[in-house]
Amino acid sequence: MKHLFEQSNSAQIKTGDVLVVLFEGIEFNEMTTNAIGIFKIENKVNFFQTYLENNSYDVLVQKGISSKKVDKGCLILNQSDTEGRIIFSADNNNYDTQYWTNHFLNIKYADDANSHTQQYIELCKDFSEDILKISYGNQEQNTFLAKTIDFFKEHEVVNVENFKDELFEEDKHKTLFDDYKKTFESEKNLVIRNQFDVAELVVNKEKKKIKTEIKLDTNIQIKLDIDAPEASSEYLERGYDEDKKMHFYKVFFNVEG
Repeated sequence: MKHLFEQSNSAQIKTGDVLVVLFEGIEFNEMTTNAIGIFKIENKVNFFQTYLENNSYDVLVQKGISSKKVDKGCLILNQSDTEGRIIFSADNNNYDTQYWTNHFLNIKYADDANSHTQQYIELCKDFSEDILKISYGNQEQNTFLAKTIDFFKEHEVVNVENFKDELFEEDKHKTLFDDYKKTFESEKNLVIRNQFDVAELVVNKEKKKIKTEIKLDTNIQIKLDIDAPEASSEYLERGYDEDKKMHFYKVFFNVEG
């Protein structure tokens, strides 16, 4: 706890409760092991506590820890690989990303296909959100994400230069991606390899997290199929109606499903 306190030297870091827990009988890679869990609870939620007494209920509002999402947590397995102890970490607050992962846990990312695949897909998701969506809109963002997943599904090895050549038609977009990649690596304190093997299980897991929807302020949503990366550019057109002074999407199809 002293080590955690010493890393809490920023005004942004919140106070909270710290739990240290021993877990037994955890299954990992077909092995059963123990683990130490460290959790920092920064936000508590209201819940109702009921008491039955003399055939009547008393209801109290109390604050407690939500089981749905932990603020910060890690699981340190009693197992090691060639690179050291195996650790799983979660941080659902992005205002102090360096504090928990780098300063307190001092985690080194594993140099394997799983890590490289996940880091690169996370890079692409953040790039689509911070650059493509803001500059070019939801359609370009979703098309890029669909093409990214398709690229990972079609290749056993990812080469960064080949990736850029296939996904970007213009050099200026490649430059934008390169600049964002440098910022991403600096903020995450990691280096993404220029070539690495693809971990199929990670691709499938990350694919499920990606939502390719266009939400409009007219209470209409357009959901794009992430397994059909070309569909958006071929069958969806974006325009502007001068009479209504509104943007519009035109969708082409043969048969309604």
